[in-house]
Amino acid sequence: MRIRPGDPSGAAAARREPASAARGSSASGASGASAPASGARAPDTASIMGVPEAELTPNVQRALLSLMGEVDQLRRETEALRAKVRDLENLADRDVFLPVLNRRAFLREVSKALALAERHDAPSSLIYLDLNGVKAINDTHGHAAGDAALRAVADLIAAHVRETDAVGRLGGDEFGIVLTLTPAGIAERKARELVETLETTPILHEGRELKVGAAWGVRALEPGIDVSTAMAEADAAMYARKSGAA
Repeated sequence: MRIRPGDPSGAAAARREPASAARGSSASGASGASAPASGARAPDTASIMGVPEAELTPNVQRALLSLMGEVDQLRRETEALRAKVRDLENLADRDVFLPVLNRRAFLREVSKALALAERHDAPSSLIYLDLNGVKAINDTHGHAAGDAALRAVADLIAAHVRETDAVGRLGGDEFGIVLTLTPAGIAERKARELVETLETTPILHEGRELKVGAAWGVRALEPGIDVSTAMAEADAAMYARKSGAA
């Protein structure tokens, strides 16, 4: 660019031109530095608990990894303890000898059925069974034979009710059954079928056939009664039938 002497506009332009060129050079340099090369990829970064590994010192990394291991171990131990608690609760509800509920757990099931009836007007039914012949088996063949007869009865009952029903040993040779959402009329028919099956199914022990029968009573689990009343009235109906009064 030529500047004529005495041309102030030309001098001003000369002063501006280097600054403009400098700005252009700086801008193009910044642009070139920020533009990634064709096909370039951002480097992979690892993280520990969400913190980039590059920001952690080796000691902090080791401490975090150790903490993560301890947390995982604690989680596994907690799950194992929960499983043990479930097993213990299940054992606490089972009869010590037979694969059915014990009396305490069975009464809880009766209470649940009564609560269901009270809240939703959906009655269930209670069957009370008292076995006949177990004492004679004990006296004649020994207690091992009597125990075998009780196990066979428990297995037979469990095989002929639904998973939603509950079977419990009330004591000695007495059993209870809660038939969920079942009217008393259907429960009575089910009780007859169970006793007939029991009396016609051979129970074998050491080559001998054991004979067992049962008397039964039914009580509807409906609003307005409690557990004690339901149990007592089912028991009374069973004894009435056993004595021939029903």
